[in-house]
Amino acid sequence: MDEEELPVSSRFPIDDMRYREGRRVTWVSVGVNLGLTVAQVTVGTLAHAQSLVADGFHSLSDLVADFLVLVANFHSRHPADASHPYGHQRIETAASFGLGLLLMATGGGILWSAAGRIQHLESLPPVAAVALWTAIATLAAKEGLFRYMLRVGERNRSPMLIANAWHARSDAASSLVVTIGIAGSLFGFRFLDPVAALIVGFMILRMGAVFSWDALRELMDEGLSDEDVAAIRDTVRSTPGVIGLHELRTRRMAHKVLIDAHVQVDGHISVSEGHRVAEDVRRRVLAGHDDVLDMLVHVDPEDDLMATVPAEMPSRDDLLAHLHSLLGEEMPAFEKIQLHYLGQRVEAEVFLRPDLAFDRDRSARLERRLAQSLPGDPYFRAVSFHCTIAPR
Repeated sequence: MDEEELPVSSRFPIDDMRYREGRRVTWVSVGVNLGLTVAQVTVGTLAHAQSLVADGFHSLSDLVADFLVLVANFHSRHPADASHPYGHQRIETAASFGLGLLLMATGGGILWSAAGRIQHLESLPPVAAVALWTAIATLAAKEGLFRYMLRVGERNRSPMLIANAWHARSDAASSLVVTIGIAGSLFGFRFLDPVAALIVGFMILRMGAVFSWDALRELMDEGLSDEDVAAIRDTVRSTPGVIGLHELRTRRMAHKVLIDAHVQVDGHISVSEGHRVAEDVRRRVLAGHDDVLDMLVHVDPEDDLMATVPAEMPSRDDLLAHLHSLLGEEMPAFEKIQLHYLGQRVEAEVFLRPDLAFDRDRSARLERRLAQSLPGDPYFRAVSFHCTIAPR
């Protein structure tokens, strides 16, 4: 596919700054999660803190998720091509969906393990104090990582980075639960450690379900909110030349939005003027709504939800032949004829040579002929005659 055949959105410049910031914040997350995974699993195992080990595997899932984000972030920056004419932004959405599934699997595994341990409390060894300090350090690291990643994700309007940031916040919340559980276990409430692991597992499972569902809704082309659609509708209707709007449809593509709309213009204007109105609509929407990647505008001469051209309407050649039969021998030579398909009928504008237009006798005969033959005609509602005075 040549560049000329690709949609306009495919030739938009790729936001390299957005890609670089996404890559940098993800590598920061990789470093933090790698260190936390090693520390939590090692200390949790030696200190007999099952909740800390569970949180460590949660950090391991973060590490896997970070590499998933890096791969998706790299591929989503590629411009549109023949196989992906709308670009690769939905790789971010697919990555968010995969991240959600990973969280659900991790949470389910933690729940299963903690449920088994809570049934055998008497056999659980005591938790060492070092586990508490490790949990506190983990909590601080996760909360700081969340705030950093969320700030970058919101600045770049990246659902993938935002999802990964809230993933870090779920880790911070789970680390808080782990800290409380370990502290309670150290004070003699040994059941609190596996209970904390259960709570962590449920939190992880729920967060994964939310991420997967949000990504799935986008993959199913869910539209924008009513408020956002109303704002776009106002922009379209305020464009000069637009007299109606219908079939406004929106769908998300990662951090951007694609729009289709039918705009109604005066049915008697030229094709080029109607196209100009459509381009003005598209330009105003893209300028007034930062999230919009591209907009496809279909021009209608009337509200086609209320009136459509019947399928049995003859072709142009057949209509011209029918017009000749209506006027008979009075049909003059013409320079051009414009046909307007409106209200399931046709209006014809016939442009005559100036010498014929000023022939009063012939004009009178044409008027009488139309008065006799036009009423009740199955195709033509109106026929008007015009002439070009200048240039000749």
